[in-house]
Amino acid sequence: MTDLSKYRNIGIFAHVDAGKTTTTERILKLTGKIHKIGEVHDGESTTDFMEQEAERGITIQSAAVSCFWKDHRFNVIDTPGHVDFTVEVYRSLKVLDGGVGVFCGSGGVEPQSETNWRYANESEVARIIFVNKLDRMGADFLRVVKQTKDVLAANPLVMVLPIGIEDEFCGVVDLLTRKSWIWDETGEAENYEISDVPADMVELVEEYREMLIETALEQDDDLLEAYMEGEEPSMEDVKRCIRSGTRTMDFFPTYCGSAFKNKGMQLLLDAVVDYLPNPVEVDPQPLTDEEGNETGEHAIVAIDEPFKALAFKIMDDRFGALTFVRIYSGKINKGDTILNSFTGKTERVGRMVEMQADERNELDYAQAGDIIAIVGMKNVQTGHTLCDVKNPCTLEAMVFPEPVISIAVAPKDKGGSEKMGIAIGKMIAEDPSFRVETDEDSGETILKGMGELHLDIKVDILKRTYGVDLIVGEPQVAYRETITKEIEDSYTHKKQSGGSGQFGKIDYIIRPGEQNTGFTFSSKVVGGNVPKEFWPAVEKGFASLMDTGTVAGFPVLDVELELLDGAFHAVDSSAIAFEIAAKGAFRQSMPKAGAQLLEPIMNVDVFSPDDNVGDVIGDLNRRRGMIKDQMAGVTGVRIKADVPLSEMFGYIGSLRTMTSGRGQFSMEFAHYSPCPNSVAEKVVADVKAREIAAAKK
Repeated sequence: MTDLSKYRNIGIFAHVDAGKTTTTERILKLTGKIHKIGEVHDGESTTDFMEQEAERGITIQSAAVSCFWKDHRFNVIDTPGHVDFTVEVYRSLKVLDGGVGVFCGSGGVEPQSETNWRYANESEVARIIFVNKLDRMGADFLRVVKQTKDVLAANPLVMVLPIGIEDEFCGVVDLLTRKSWIWDETGEAENYEISDVPADMVELVEEYREMLIETALEQDDDLLEAYMEGEEPSMEDVKRCIRSGTRTMDFFPTYCGSAFKNKGMQLLLDAVVDYLPNPVEVDPQPLTDEEGNETGEHAIVAIDEPFKALAFKIMDDRFGALTFVRIYSGKINKGDTILNSFTGKTERVGRMVEMQADERNELDYAQAGDIIAIVGMKNVQTGHTLCDVKNPCTLEAMVFPEPVISIAVAPKDKGGSEKMGIAIGKMIAEDPSFRVETDEDSGETILKGMGELHLDIKVDILKRTYGVDLIVGEPQVAYRETITKEIEDSYTHKKQSGGSGQFGKIDYIIRPGEQNTGFTFSSKVVGGNVPKEFWPAVEKGFASLMDTGTVAGFPVLDVELELLDGAFHAVDSSAIAFEIAAKGAFRQSMPKAGAQLLEPIMNVDVFSPDDNVGDVIGDLNRRRGMIKDQMAGVTGVRIKADVPLSEMFGYIGSLRTMTSGRGQFSMEFAHYSPCPNSVAEKVVADVKAREIAAAKK
C-alpha cells in the first residue's frame, strides 16, 4: 500500500517553444528514468514519440511518464503548447493535482500561455512557475515575473534569483536558504557547487527574501505578527505557509533556470515535492447525476473507498486501444470487473500498464492517486467514469469545444474506403475535438477540427499510421444561421386520401432567442385547440430542422418558438400530422423572420517585431479584423484582434513573409457574428455550386 502523501500528479504546460518537453526530459534524466537525454530539435525526446512530433519539433498529444525524486512518485504529463491541441491540455488538467507553467525567459507570457493558464485556473490546479531559457539573448527573469502579474493577473512568489543573465547565466540564489547554486559549463546537472550569495547580489537577495517571507506568512496571522515584531520564523513554518498558499492559488512559487543547459532543475523538483499538493490535499471531484448536475457528493481520494476513476484519454497503438485512467479512490487488480457508468456495461480489466511515453511496464495492481493505462477496453470514451460494480457513480464529465473548420476528404483508391472508416473511428475515440460526418448530398467524408494544423496532422496520421492516401478538398468554415426579427404566423397541414386523412393547424410566434440557448419551445394554448399530447410533436418537428437552415443549409442557432393556438380534427389529427405541420412552419416562417448567415469569429493573438507592426495591422484590417489591443514588449508588439475564420486560412505563411519569419500567432474560437451581405452571397453561391456538382455525380 503506497503512502498517497508521496504522490505528485503534475502537468508541464506552456506556449509553443517555451521548453516544456525539454524540461520533462531533464526531469526524467535527473530522476534516473532515462540515461541519455533526447533533444526536441533532434526529434529524439522521450515524450514526443509520434513521427509527426519528431519531425515538426512540437508536442501533439499529451504523454504520461512516471519517475521518483526524493522518495516521491511523480506522474508527469507533458502537454502540447499549440492552440489546435488545447483539448489535450484541458483534459490533462482535469486529472492533475498540480502543474508547472513554463515561460520563456525572453518571450515571456505568450498567447498560448494565457489560454493554458486560464484552463488551469478553471480547473483549480495549483502551479509552480518556471522561467526557462535564461541563457538566451534578451532573457530577463524579473520582466517575465512582472508579465505574469500584468497579463495573467497571477501572484508570482519569487523563490530564486538568477546569477548572471543571457550568456553569463550560471546559476541561481535560493532565497530561503541564502545559498547560491552554481553549475559549471559541462552541461551536466550534477556538476554544481553550493556556496554563499555573490557579494554584488546581497542587497537584492535580502529585499526579495523579505517580500517572500511576508507574502508566505500572510497564510498564518500568528506567525506574521511574530515576524513583524522581529521574530524570524523557522524554515518549516515558512515552507508550510508557502505550501498552503500554493494549494489555494493565493500565489505561485516562481523559479528560473535553463532546462537545455541543465541549470536550476533540482530546485524545481524540490519545489514540486515541497509545495505542490498530493492527491489527498486537492478538493475532491464532484459526482453528478445522469444529466450532468452535481449531486453534492464527491469522489474522496482514499484507498479504502469504493473504486472510482475517470478515463481522460484514449490512445490506439500497435498493441491495441489504451485507455488512460486517473484513479480517484479505491484500488483495482488485474482481472477485476468494473462498471462504465456512462454505458451501464461492465468490462474486465485484462492488462494494466504504467506508461513511460510509448513504452509500458505491466502492473498487477493500482490504487487511488495513480495514473495508469488499461489495455483493450471496448466501449470506453474520453470522459467516461469507471467505477465499482456495486457502487455506481458518475464523475463530472469533460466538455469539449466545437470544431470550427472542416475539410472534405476521399481515399485516392477505391479499396481505401473501408480502411479509412476504421482508422477515422479510432482517431475520433482518441481526440474528442476531432469529428467526422458524411455529406448527405455529395456523399463526401467531412473531417472537422480546431484548426488547419489540427486537420493537417490528422491527414498525415491517416497516411503514415494507417496507410490511407487521401484527396483533400479546400478547408470549409462552420457557418451558422439565425433569425433577426419576431413574426407571428400560421400553418395548416391538410392531407386527404382514401380513408383517414392528416390534419394539424398551428398558430405561433418565432423570435430570436437569447445567445447560446439553441432552440426553446413554449406553449400558450388554452382550451384544447391543440391537445397537450400533440405539443411535443410540434416541438420535435421544428427542432428536427434546426440542423439545416433555410439560407444555406447550415445549423440554426438561438430560436424561440411559442405555440399560441391552432386547430385539430377528432379523427384526422395525430402526432405525426402536427410534426409535419411544424416542419412546414419552419420552412415557411424562417425566411420571413429575417434569416441570416453567421460566421465564426476568432480571437487572434499576433506577436510582431516592432519594425513590422504597421504591416501586420494593415493585413489584419484587410482580413476584416477588429483590432482590440496592442501591448509593447521588449522584443516586439502583441496585437489582439477579432478576425473572421474564413479570412485566416494560410495566415501563418503571410505573417512569416511580413515579419521575415519572426512573427507568431495563435487563435481560438470567440463567437458567431452576422456575415456581411457580400460574404453571405458568396457562401450561398458556393453551397449551391457544390449541390449541383454532387447532383451531376
